[in-house]
Amino acid sequence: MDNIIDILKARGLVEDMTSPDLAKALTKPATVYAGFDPTSSSLQAGNLVAVMTLAHFQRAGHKTIALVGGATGMIGDPSGKEQERQLLSVEEVGRNAEGIRENLARFLDFDHPTAPARIVNNQDWLGGFTFLEFLRDVGKHFRMGTMLGKESVRARLASTGGMSYTEFSYQLLQAYDFLHLHDTAGCTVQVGGSDQWGNITAGTDLIRRLRGMEAFGLTTPLVCDSNGQKFGKSEGNAVFLSAARTSPYAFYQFFFRSTDADVIRYLKTFTFVPLEEIAALDEQTRKEPEQRTAQRRLAEEVTRAVHGAAGVQSAQRASAVLFGESMDGLDADMLLDVFRDVPSRELPRAQVEGAAVVALVEAAGVCASRGAARRLIDSGGLYLNNRRIVDAAAAVAAGDLISGRLLVLRSGKKNFYLVKVV
Repeated sequence: MDNIIDILKARGLVEDMTSPDLAKALTKPATVYAGFDPTSSSLQAGNLVAVMTLAHFQRAGHKTIALVGGATGMIGDPSGKEQERQLLSVEEVGRNAEGIRENLARFLDFDHPTAPARIVNNQDWLGGFTFLEFLRDVGKHFRMGTMLGKESVRARLASTGGMSYTEFSYQLLQAYDFLHLHDTAGCTVQVGGSDQWGNITAGTDLIRRLRGMEAFGLTTPLVCDSNGQKFGKSEGNAVFLSAARTSPYAFYQFFFRSTDADVIRYLKTFTFVPLEEIAALDEQTRKEPEQRTAQRRLAEEVTRAVHGAAGVQSAQRASAVLFGESMDGLDADMLLDVFRDVPSRELPRAQVEGAAVVALVEAAGVCASRGAARRLIDSGGLYLNNRRIVDAAAAVAAGDLISGRLLVLRSGKKNFYLVKVV
């Protein structure tokens, strides 16, 4: 079997391990799991670290389990959080769990001939416990001193908001998940982010105490950019794997905008591009940073994994619009995403359809007057939907409206303006 620990270390995916014996234990097929709480209808870019780690385990010949926390998602993991999460309803958790299943299916092979991945939901076993049963069968095996000593607990207890009993109990639930998967699926390894260390070790301790067997934990680093910003955040907004939450274009651009200081590390973490090829991309980035070859490869690889080849194609076509290429085949929603930061103006349909282009340009604020608009046309510098306007007497046709509600005006090479038809 491939040495999975060496593979993960080479790609920067190992922060810590509960025992040095893990590498030896993984010289033969093992069952590994990672958990994902359905606190949102889609996983985020930051979740890709755990997803890719599972995928590497599967590629190395190990069995993998993705646990969707239908039960724990109703509690909320306090690890790494400064405030208590908003509690979700059963219906919200159920809908979110379905979205996460779809995200995971893009990375894990559920039809693998020898080591198919599985998705499980901890609501199936935790949902059957009564409060008294859980205290008797699980809670009695935990000691308060140990629980209070967890870093995630100590940090929250020291905060102004403190920690509720609900959140304090979370580590018991995750520990029992590990025990249940150990008993029912022979699972011996749990992987998670570095902020999961306390929850993971609670599970390994419970398995050792109740079953007399060793189980292992492996944590991955918290991925931040070179400025210390937590990965997966873009201008304060999460970057989601669902196209309904983050468009393929915005997703592609998030990775394409990676800095030279970050892109090689991201290629190792978020793609399966061979390390030899990444080394060559690193060298090319040092010599020709303006080409952004590594950034383009990163954006293509991750977008293809999440949104397929069609997602890459649509993202690249949308990106090309910024350089004057045709807008044919792109809808208004995609273009609104592309041009979300450019000046825009809403105009009534009666003022747009059939209007003289020079009048529209004035109304949209592209030019201060119709005379200025005519001069811009005469100089060859006015574009409608990236098509140059050559006739100062031209009018706007109904067919010019993209999706019947949007026009894109451009003055010169890079000055874009949107007209939203209302």
